[in-house]
Amino acid sequence: MRLFQNFGLYPSYVPRLNKLAAGTQSFAERRDVFLHDRFGASHFLLPVLDGSAEAFFTNGDDEVLQRRWAREQGMPGEPTLEIILLAQIEHHATEVFYNLDPVRYPSAFIAKLPGCVKKTLCWRAAPSGNADFTAYGAVVGNFPSILDMWRSKGCRAELFFPAHDPVMDEYGHGERPFDVVFVGGYSRHHRARAKTLEQVAHLAGRRNIVLCLDASRLTRLAESAIGRLLPLRQHRRPEAVAKIARPPVFGRDLYELIGSAKIVLNGAIDMSGSDRGNMRCFEAMGCGALLVSDAGRYPAGMDSETIVTYDGGSDCLAKIETSLNNWTEMKAAAERGRAAVRDLYSKEQQWALFRSLLERL
Repeated sequence: MRLFQNFGLYPSYVPRLNKLAAGTQSFAERRDVFLHDRFGASHFLLPVLDGSAEAFFTNGDDEVLQRRWAREQGMPGEPTLEIILLAQIEHHATEVFYNLDPVRYPSAFIAKLPGCVKKTLCWRAAPSGNADFTAYGAVVGNFPSILDMWRSKGCRAELFFPAHDPVMDEYGHGERPFDVVFVGGYSRHHRARAKTLEQVAHLAGRRNIVLCLDASRLTRLAESAIGRLLPLRQHRRPEAVAKIARPPVFGRDLYELIGSAKIVLNGAIDMSGSDRGNMRCFEAMGCGALLVSDAGRYPAGMDSETIVTYDGGSDCLAKIETSLNNWTEMKAAAERGRAAVRDLYSKEQQWALFRSLLERL
């Protein structure tokens, strides 16, 4: 099977990638630096991580990466990133196209694929406005309610999961000096999360709390000198949060931070409804921290034996305090969680599920 996997970068991750890859010259070198850093690795299929000759991986929105490939292949002029991606697919003689950036490359892009492509899938675990994915063979994700939403829009939708990154096994075996760690976005799409973070931030006087926040453009504007003159108060982080907030962390630095935390706090995006199981759950459990997350429907292995759930802001604080005060017991739960994610969501099982999806398409 000639597999092509396309990924998309968070804008806030790009400066880190540019720094890590500063000494590279070729497409392959920059791509390999990215893959080694493990950003998003829960989504990368086994043939990509194993370096299979039949698998091709790229970040279609990484202009530096893509233009290197175009130059190396002798493409004239300044082709668009879409044209470069199409050329890569044709050059690779792709049979299966798996896209993790479908908002950038929706159905209109699928209509342009070369004839060698036989099957197409895209990952999308969030509502996406008026984006059209109906031309894909299937939209995949691990939130059943969002899959139902895609079905209502005329898409075929199938259940699929992130996987345990085996590199996580290298982290989280020493001391855990941080009591509570949160890493994630802070925007208008995270109202419930923002309330919880504000309450948790007040623990900073007596607990070691780390909040690494990827603030939205609107939040950054609201907190700027100009923004403070505008009616954007509701988009500013509360003082207790802003006082201890750190920049976002990614890749192996994220694994290192989680591996140094007793508790990793998680809060679903508002639009996810009651479905749970975002990538941070897999990363927190995979690095051996105790996942404390908002109540909802979780995938197999994420239950009362392996994680702690809370119903609201004050309940979250109570669950955190109880967990820290009974850490020996909760550490055992975290270890059970680590084993559950490793056993139930291995890369081998993810790849087997992917192949079974292809057979049904």
